[in-house]
Amino acid sequence: KRDYVDHVDSVDAVGEKLSAFIIETQTTVWIQLACAFRYGREDLDVIGLSFRKDIWIQHIQLYPDAGHKPTLTEMHNTLLQKAGEQGHAFTFNIPTNLPCSVTLQPGPDDKGKACGVDFEVKAYLAKSADDPDEKIDKKDTCRLVIRKIQFAPDNTGSGQKAELCKSFMMSDKPVFLEASLDKEIYYHGDSIPVTLKIKNETNKVVKKIKVTVDQTTDVVLYSADKYTKNVLCEEFGETVEGNATFDKTLSITPLLANNKEKRGLALDGRLKDEDTNLASTTIIRSGMDKEILGILVSYKIKVNLMVSGGG
Repeated sequence: KRDYVDHVDSVDAVGEKLSAFIIETQTTVWIQLACAFRYGREDLDVIGLSFRKDIWIQHIQLYPDAGHKPTLTEMHNTLLQKAGEQGHAFTFNIPTNLPCSVTLQPGPDDKGKACGVDFEVKAYLAKSADDPDEKIDKKDTCRLVIRKIQFAPDNTGSGQKAELCKSFMMSDKPVFLEASLDKEIYYHGDSIPVTLKIKNETNKVVKKIKVTVDQTTDVVLYSADKYTKNVLCEEFGETVEGNATFDKTLSITPLLANNKEKRGLALDGRLKDEDTNLASTTIIRSGMDKEILGILVSYKIKVNLMVSGGG
């Protein structure tokens, strides 16, 4: 499988098998799992500029046997039966403090791998695990990109609430607005019900209601870049007459399908051309180092009332 789930307090173990290597006498077979932040085009590495920073990396010597004895799962056993005597099982345990896979959506003319945080399993033949002076031939290497995806248990408390009181010129009374959500966490594709309570004490008319959702991407690893991009803007033709009240729930659904052309939008890590979702909100546990997360993603819902003659 390619997707490994972060359950907040634990992460699925990465376990596979490696087989069908023709092994020479003096060669060692290594397997590594690396979490890296990519923030530039890979082809620029050849001019001495590295646009990849390793956040976390772990190596295992698979052959000759160096004592790595993973607990075999049902999946291991199935794969080992297929591989026969050439099969070598391995397991990586991903720490809970690592970021989830995030891809920044490339523009239509962008080439190469997208910027973001990715996880890669790499098997290779080399004398040592990570000697920078040793040249490893591409034909002696195989790679597999996997995803660490966020799953938040739906056991959180009630949602947030915001209130606003707005006064206008030529009117001695205000408009009251309250917006609230019924819970803290929504899953991809869920409809988000936004409950609005409006008390219009003026003689002006609320002509329409606009609800927007903004995604904020905070790149914390190499600089303090922060990007805010709109992922939903929806207008509702609801009106509230002067000296009247309004109490209604409006539903919105932010989707990547409506934002395919927005360059730099944060997405859940993408595998080749497979489709994905808008990036999940980054869950920061107490005691975590924000910088190691690479990219922080958050969302904000905004409600605007359009008032006749009042803005």
